[in-house]
Amino acid sequence: MPTALTQGGWSTTTLKSRAAGWAAQLKSAGVDLDLAPVADVMPASLGTRNGPIGRYYREYGHPPDTVASHTGAFAAGFKQAHVMTTYKHFPGLGRVIGNTDTTANVVDSVTTATSSYLTPFKAGIKAGAPFVMISSATYGKIDAHHIAAFSPTVIGKLLRTQLGFKGVVISDDLGQAVAVRSFTPGQRAVNFLSAGGNMILTVKASTVPAMAQAISDRMRTSAAFRADVADSVHRVLLAKVSAGQLSCG
Repeated sequence: MPTALTQGGWSTTTLKSRAAGWAAQLKSAGVDLDLAPVADVMPASLGTRNGPIGRYYREYGHPPDTVASHTGAFAAGFKQAHVMTTYKHFPGLGRVIGNTDTTANVVDSVTTATSSYLTPFKAGIKAGAPFVMISSATYGKIDAHHIAAFSPTVIGKLLRTQLGFKGVVISDDLGQAVAVRSFTPGQRAVNFLSAGGNMILTVKASTVPAMAQAISDRMRTSAAFRADVADSVHRVLLAKVSAGQLSCG
């Protein structure tokens, strides 16, 4: 596959067709969910200085409308081939320098809750995006006190209420990303679910037992947290039903 920046130079018709072909390959290999497209909008002036996006040419372009149209075409092609997609990394990693996978205390001090840089996410949600991935950076003008993955303001207020997202909120890596290293695996899991997240992603399988134990422990002592977990299970099951992976008797 060419880079997203290259894809962003194609017509949306071409991109949708090519994306459907890639998705069909994934489907034939048994993959039903893709952690893409990257919907982050990055100023051209940052270029490869932007660690998570620009360095790897992961942006579909620089104007928000271009990113919106081309992430939409990518997602539409995947939907045609019956592979679910994930818009990431909400509310955007296009205005940072550090990569949260390898850097602690990554801060976006520019993006607001009404930023035009949210346009691709808004468009994706309007088109029925089933999954949205949350960034592990901190957004000073939205919630300066929590990384986005642990922020009820980012997830509950901005994504759920303001943008109306009803699907599954998935984390970025909570296993070995440097951005969350100051928290134990159990704290990462509980904090994410408490903030309104639904599905925990970890690239480090050894963290799973501690995460599961912490969730179980908190469920025993908090009715509110039990409700959060039940809501998450419901949203994941609904995503499976809508993807034809689960039938309700």
